Amino acid sequence: MKIVSLLGSPRTNGNSATIAGHLLKSAESLGAETTAFELNRLTYRGCQACYACKKGSDECVLNDDLREVLEAVQAADAVVLASPVYYGDVTAQLKGFIDRTYSFLVPDYMTNPQPSRLSPKKLVVVLVQGHPDEALFADIFPRYEQFLKWMGFHEISLIRVCGIGPGTVDAVPEHALRQAEETAKALLA
Repeated sequence: MKIVSLLGSPRTNGNSATIAGHLLKSAESLGAETTAFELNRLTYRGCQACYACKKGSDECVLNDDLREVLEAVQAADAVVLASPVYYGDVTAQLKGFIDRTYSFLVPDYMTNPQPSRLSPKKLVVVLVQGHPDEALFADIFPRYEQFLKWMGFHEISLIRVCGIGPGTVDAVPEHALRQAEETAKALLA
């Protein structure tokens, strides 16, 4: 199984990256091939609404660092999207990637029963927020889950940790690491 992780945090060893990294390490111990992309270290632009991916090309025509990431996602069996919560949403880095996945949609995606060029993939979303109130920002996952299902992701799972922020990077709760391990096992089952 090939698993690709996209790290949306601008902090290399942030909490969301630590949890995603633990999931990948667990998956590797079970035989998975894993790759992680630290989006903040890449140079790319958001979708330019050029529609080239709908008018003659089957892929995004922008030639930047995200090209390799999009290709890796297409080749993967499972994808991990990891992000801290910034201003009530995923980071701009991860949102830029999500916008570029527009290229995965076929030209007649609005009416086509198979709107995505992607083969079905498993998905794990890791969301970490500093505020401890679980009711806050609880709308992020359902909003993206609906869209990502439409894009061809299935067996979508969430690892959400509230109450840890930049000052607690060395204190990722043990329950979150255990959940990452269990999620890795479920991906490979």
